[in-house]
Amino acid sequence: MNTPDELQYTAEHEWVRIEAGEAVVGITDFAQDSLGDVVYVSLPEPGSAVTGGQSVAEVESTKSVSEIYAPLAGTVVAVNEALADQPELLNHDPYGAGWIMRLRLDGPPEGLLDAAAYRSLVE
Repeated sequence: MNTPDELQYTAEHEWVRIEAGEAVVGITDFAQDSLGDVVYVSLPEPGSAVTGGQSVAEVESTKSVSEIYAPLAGTVVAVNEALADQPELLNHDPYGAGWIMRLRLDGPPEGLLDAAAYRSLVE
């Protein structure tokens, strides 16, 4: 299982990369492996305000439908439109081309796990 040290994580299996006051968000390698082959992704609307822990997207796979939660409070400033035609990017490159959304943060990031804590959670 790939868990990059430079990212932060949630107990709900999202990853976060902070870049200049924005958070890039996706699902972890553990999550995509648990889901199986992803066949559809429902993305949030750009411009929508979200609170930490709020369901903002859905991922459908050959096994199930799973909610994606906002890891932090903020405003959705971008979504990965490529997932509409290529939902399998979540399986093939969850930490790169498979990102889900960018949030402009309402405040400093809080309550996230570092890589070691996330690894302990899923092992």
